[in-house]
Amino acid sequence: MTSAQDEVVELCSELIRFDTSNPTGSERAAAEWVVGKLDEVGVGSRLYESEPGRASVVTRVEGADRSRPALLLHGHLDVVPADPGEWSVHPFSGEERDGFIWGRGAIDMKDMDAMLLAMVRQWATTGERPPRDVVVAFVADEEAGGVKGARFLVDNHPEEFEGCTEAVSEVGGFSVTLPNDVRMYPIQSAEKGMAWLRLVARGRPGHGSMRHEDNAVTRLAEAVARIGRYEFPVVMTKTVRQFLEALAEQLGVDIDVDAAERADIEALLGRLGGLARMIGATLSNTANPTMLEAGYKSNVIPGAASAVIDGRFLPGHEEEFERQVDALIGSGIVREWVHRDQAVETDFDGPLVEAMAAALRAEDGAALPVPYTMSGGTDAKSFERLGMRCFGFSPLLLPADLDFAAMFHGIDERVPTDALRFGVRVLQRFVAAS
Repeated sequence: MTSAQDEVVELCSELIRFDTSNPTGSERAAAEWVVGKLDEVGVGSRLYESEPGRASVVTRVEGADRSRPALLLHGHLDVVPADPGEWSVHPFSGEERDGFIWGRGAIDMKDMDAMLLAMVRQWATTGERPPRDVVVAFVADEEAGGVKGARFLVDNHPEEFEGCTEAVSEVGGFSVTLPNDVRMYPIQSAEKGMAWLRLVARGRPGHGSMRHEDNAVTRLAEAVARIGRYEFPVVMTKTVRQFLEALAEQLGVDIDVDAAERADIEALLGRLGGLARMIGATLSNTANPTMLEAGYKSNVIPGAASAVIDGRFLPGHEEEFERQVDALIGSGIVREWVHRDQAVETDFDGPLVEAMAAALRAEDGAALPVPYTMSGGTDAKSFERLGMRCFGFSPLLLPADLDFAAMFHGIDERVPTDALRFGVRVLQRFVAAS
């Protein structure tokens, strides 16, 4: 009989071969493949399309005690685009090489999709039942804010999540090896809110050869530069504080994180290697210019210019972020929302957290589970609206020298095959005890 450990690597590889790039692609073929893999073992599921091609799959596995609240396990099927010319292997090959599965989505997040699918298939073939109902969702559109995936399901099919009080998904439970050989496993219990902005400057069009005091491009460029260079003040949220205090204790660093200067905190985070960039972004609100558009000819001063800003705000600091950005923008520029969504934060306690920690320690005796805030966003923003406590727990035991943070949306994204097998074992232990 094939176990979850036996097939998780191949499932991940197969799923990567579906080009579900967002934008430009669709999740339909991958979603149908998931439905087929569930059908093979007698597990029924529902496929929902928010619009043609934008497909999500939901199934519910009945637990031994159906009177208990249900648990949601969710992953997204879409990925960010990848240019094959930049990669060592084709990004949609799912190639296995040097102990890794390579390809777009290998860690964001078709690895977790494969783990969930492998676990459900094993339950079906062995007759195992989780201790309570488990809803498993494979959703569309997370990389663009989830409007056509998780948010569509929450708004239009909330019955699928009836009874779910807790949810688990991506970007947590991965190992970070410290200099003392302790492996921290950051578990996401908070994430920043999303505030994607479009700035539009307008001015008087004219000939590029003449003096011009009302130039929309100049006005926009000045605002973009102010935003891009601004260092937002440090804000110590409860989850960030917990992470920093745990890290300082393990490294033997005497620091009062509430009173420390940014430079001292960043020096502490520097001991984390590549992960320092992700955690460092949770010390404050952030805003980064990402897109510019203006003009249509070299000798014509355009009447309008626009820019897109990727803004992220800490839990409880949305209004502060808006005031900060408005002060930087200045006059003569209109601010529009491209996408806006809430920050999420929950306490790092309770039986679910205890089950995560115990499952990690059972598979890795050097494991130190700690809470952390994610700098990006996930579909937790949608499922939290149904009253669920949301966590990121996609467990992976990683090589100490792997720059895991660089894998997200990066070139040559890959996941160790041993880490996939480790992850599915941890997930099985976790669900069995949750």
